[in-house]
Amino acid sequence: MKSVDTTKPLFDMRGLVATVSLMAFSMSGSSAFAQAATATPPAEPAPAAAPPVSEAPPAPPAAEPAPTPPAEAAPAPAPEAPAQPVVAFPGPNPIMAPPEGKGQVVFFRQSKLTGAALSFSIREGDTGIGKLQNGSYFVHVVDPGPREFNIQSEVTDTLRLEIEPGETYFVVQSITMGIMIGRPILTPSDAQTFQNKKMKVTTAVATDRKPRK
Repeated sequence: MKSVDTTKPLFDMRGLVATVSLMAFSMSGSSAFAQAATATPPAEPAPAAAPPVSEAPPAPPAAEPAPTPPAEAAPAPAPEAPAQPVVAFPGPNPIMAPPEGKGQVVFFRQSKLTGAALSFSIREGDTGIGKLQNGSYFVHVVDPGPREFNIQSEVTDTLRLEIEPGETYFVVQSITMGIMIGRPILTPSDAQTFQNKKMKVTTAVATDRKPRK
């Protein structure tokens, strides 16, 4: 009968311990990996990049409006030309119409031998308005209304006229023989008698009546 060696273990303890340790490490590693997989959710996939948008070419800049030239100032209206005087009585001695709202008296003296060297002042009141030489005339413009004219030598001759606006009156001065000198007279006349012969505008200067002492 064989004897049994009790000093030799039936199995290797060191190999067993190593085997158990390896199995425990494997199990702990699997458990940690499972926990990590459970705790960390899978990352969501990144959204797909949008396809590049084709950029339209930039619109050309709008053309700047042309500068508006400054408006030219309207030309000032031309001043009205003064009204030309109207010849109311044409002839060798043309007479213009009186100013608006006025009347006028044409005093004239025909050329004659009687008293040719004499001349007398014609007055309105005491104010001299004209003096007639032989063959001359002058025009006296007056306001409408009654007017009184006079001429004086030895005696005073007076003529009264009612002047209307826009009217022309003719008065002839004649000279008759007086006692000492010629006597001037004022008489109403007309345009036909006045235009009978060419006359000149008088250059003689009338004098005012001297106040009586």
